[in-house]
Amino acid sequence: MTIMEFFGCTFISYGLPFAMFLFTIARDPLRVIVLIASGFFWLLSLLLSSLLWFAVVPLRDQLAFGLVFSVIFQEGFRFLFYKLLRKADDGLQKVSQANEDEHVMPRDISNKHIMAYVSGLGFGILSGAFSIVNVLADMAGPGTIGIYGDSQYFFITTAFLTLCFVMLHTFWGVIFFNGLDTKRYWMIAYVGVTHMLVSCLTLLNQRTDSRPEPLYLATLIPAYIVMVVSGVMAFFVAGGSVQNIKAAFVCRKGRYEID
Repeated sequence: MTIMEFFGCTFISYGLPFAMFLFTIARDPLRVIVLIASGFFWLLSLLLSSLLWFAVVPLRDQLAFGLVFSVIFQEGFRFLFYKLLRKADDGLQKVSQANEDEHVMPRDISNKHIMAYVSGLGFGILSGAFSIVNVLADMAGPGTIGIYGDSQYFFITTAFLTLCFVMLHTFWGVIFFNGLDTKRYWMIAYVGVTHMLVSCLTLLNQRTDSRPEPLYLATLIPAYIVMVVSGVMAFFVAGGSVQNIKAAFVCRKGRYEID
């Protein structure tokens, strides 16, 4: 039974992100490089968060303290990765061109939304991995869920939250990069505020003296609402339209590119 739950929660949390990687990134070496680089930047933000948590001894037991600064560091490194990508545009263009005489700019470089999507997915994959790996290790068994009075929904909730954060980071990447490119700073503020909001909502999953049972639905429902809103924003920011949605359900051959 534990093995079944292990695979079920693994596929819930990483089924969709793996499909996105397989169909949109894996065949392009440049996108794979950007994905790995963005994941490395997320790891750097985690390292700084850990150092701060370790240095501030009196607040080590306060989960909210580490969480707030973790979000701040993540968004700071998202901005640094954006600056790095924009400074590396010329180099990436040369790497992507077939020969020195080619003057056509590669699509990944000319279309900023592609790199934003890839970097956001890189952030999300690493974030999700650190959220779920230890839980999956315990889930593999042997053991019985709830034997120590814990909620039987802990594992499945963690899996759905992991999926939510992976997708949110992907959408946030598109929105954040576009906000910087177009100088629409409300988009940057939206990413920071919603990231902090959804992260702080996970504190409701703790059991306390005043709250003996975790409030999983109070975390999941708002988180998925924010995910849907962010996904719609990212879709239209990247040049999507209602016509694109209709065309996706029409069974005909065609080729579409985002602006």
